[in-house]
Amino acid sequence: MNRIQKFFTQIKGLLVHRFFQVLLFIILGLFAYGLMFSNVKPERVQVELFKPAEQTIRSTKTVEDTYKTEQEKEEISKQVADVYSLKKEYAKNKVDLISSIFDSAIEVNKETDPDEDHKEDEDKKETVKTDAQKVSILKEKLTDEVNKDIEESVFLALVQADEDELKIAKDSTITAVNNVMSSRIAASDVENAKKKVVEELGYMSISGDMKKASTSLARTAIIQNVFFDKDKTEEQRRKAVESVEPIRILQGQIIVEENQLVDRDVYRQLELAGFLNTESTIYPYIGLLLFIFLTFAAFYYYFYYSVSKKDNKYNQLLIFSLVFILSMATMKTVSILADLKNSNLEYIFPGAMAAMLIKILLNDRLAVAMIILLGSYGTIIFNGDTPGNLDFSMGLYIIFGGLTAIIILSRPNFKSKVLVAGLLLSLINMAFVFSLIFIMDSHYTRMEYLYYASAALGSGVGAAVLTMGLLPFFEAGFGILSSIKLIELANPNHPLLRKILIEAPGTYHHSVMVANLAESACEAIGSNGLLARVGSYYHDIGKTKRPHFFIENQMSEENPHDRLQPETSRDVIIAHALDGGEMLRSHKFPKEIVDIAEQHHGTTLLKFFYHKAKKQDESTPEAAYRYPGPRAIMKEVAVIGIADSVEAAVRSMKHPTPEKIEELVSFIIQDRISDGQFDECDITMRELSIVKHSLCESLNGIFHSRIEYPEPDKLGQKVKE
Repeated sequence: MNRIQKFFTQIKGLLVHRFFQVLLFIILGLFAYGLMFSNVKPERVQVELFKPAEQTIRSTKTVEDTYKTEQEKEEISKQVADVYSLKKEYAKNKVDLISSIFDSAIEVNKETDPDEDHKEDEDKKETVKTDAQKVSILKEKLTDEVNKDIEESVFLALVQADEDELKIAKDSTITAVNNVMSSRIAASDVENAKKKVVEELGYMSISGDMKKASTSLARTAIIQNVFFDKDKTEEQRRKAVESVEPIRILQGQIIVEENQLVDRDVYRQLELAGFLNTESTIYPYIGLLLFIFLTFAAFYYYFYYSVSKKDNKYNQLLIFSLVFILSMATMKTVSILADLKNSNLEYIFPGAMAAMLIKILLNDRLAVAMIILLGSYGTIIFNGDTPGNLDFSMGLYIIFGGLTAIIILSRPNFKSKVLVAGLLLSLINMAFVFSLIFIMDSHYTRMEYLYYASAALGSGVGAAVLTMGLLPFFEAGFGILSSIKLIELANPNHPLLRKILIEAPGTYHHSVMVANLAESACEAIGSNGLLARVGSYYHDIGKTKRPHFFIENQMSEENPHDRLQPETSRDVIIAHALDGGEMLRSHKFPKEIVDIAEQHHGTTLLKFFYHKAKKQDESTPEAAYRYPGPRAIMKEVAVIGIADSVEAAVRSMKHPTPEKIEELVSFIIQDRISDGQFDECDITMRELSIVKHSLCESLNGIFHSRIEYPEPDKLGQKVKE
């Protein structure tokens, strides 16, 4: 493991330079491109016209079948009936014409027949005209076109009738013509319409000649009033054609089944879908390259600008890269096996493994980013029998499973139970797979449903098993202190904890109390409470070398410091921090726990022994009685240092009250601030205020007032009573 750790340390040393950072992302991009290259490569199929297809061929894209679309448009256009328009003005024109003919006849009769009073006037005799002359006069009042359509007998009947008879005939004829012409009369219906007008005029109470004349005029007036409207017909056909949806060959649609005859229609569809195109295209490769560039450019931006601590940045970058490579290699292997066995084996892919590893080793944000990246790449790698397509259902499956794993591991009780989380994830995976199957309305046999359920179960359990197997390598290789490792170190059966319990029971009790105080305070300010708890357990491990030199382990024995020189006592007390660090290093404890043991006192002053030495020698320098440090760098160390002093001080109080406790905690924190113990730590004044509040709450709960029970003798007396 040391060699692996050294190797990664060397790599991190190279990553200090931006050139190697960019180079790493280029290598990752090329790796991903190489794995997905075959999945976007356009497939060329061998088919011949009027011969059976050697394989089932699905369309790799959605294209419009223009030939069938045009056929559909032509068919729809033919189904649109011709539009005929009614010319309403024709009825009015004919009514006006009939009215004009009768009015002209009435005028002629008035002009040619003198009144009775003038019949004996010799000058007027000459105004009386014959019927032939009247007809001639009437024709002059009408147009040649009208005269040509009216028979002579009609004119004669008109000039021979009196005015009243003409008015009756006029009204009857106009009414009959208007009634008939108001309805639609096509060319084929004209004769029937003329018969209808004759029937209506058959009931007129006028002389026979006049009735015949009216009937003849009415028949002449009845004409076709419905005509083919070319513009409206074309408009209706245009609207019908526009309503036709383009007929498309959909992505994933089967164009031809295996052993199906390739007729002209199938051959044309294959050509439209691009399967018969012999020209090579580079667009899929350019698209894949652009897609990979965009995703890794986003991650480079995040790592370069968002992560502040350099060592942490390079650790994250390397871990992210290794998990990505491992996951992509696994994904490609599963997809190849699925293609070889021609089954949906891809659902067994343990995509949640990457999310679990990144969450445990790094943080939630990168875990979510990783699973989204794998899901998007999975849509390409698991594209099945349709090269170039994106299998979005598989991408959703990977993303959903990864996000579910992150949520499950976010629960406090599941951080150390990866296998339990994997089993729970398996159940959720099965539910999600069935939801996809039901949404797509796919119909499978019971065995196929069982197969999908088994694959989903294997995915969740496999992710958990792989996570548990890989975690130790990452922890050892990168020196990472994970939650699982911390929980292992917190086990009371750990040899060093048992050593403290057996050899320094007072120190053990003190450490447990400090752990409770520090964990609550760290969680209150958003720091790692679990690290604070475990670090507190081991922060005084150095006291096990000389346990009886520390007051909590003396058990009413004589205090050895009473007979020692101040400088000797100083050396013994100070040594426990250094001894603790050495002991933890020898047991290969994580660096963070070692730092807590060495730094929890910082460079604070041993006031009791310093003042004792000052009494003996006024020239004693203060620096000689300070811990060697270093001072706290992590917030957790700062909080543990405060909790350590507070717990010991409050325990020494005879009657602690909330007011006294708060005053004491405030004094200790202020003393450390003024002593510069937090100068190298990024803890803020606001966070120190929160720490103070949390410590006071915890201490008030521990040292709350209790009921004062009576002495045993008095209690026995009361019982007897």
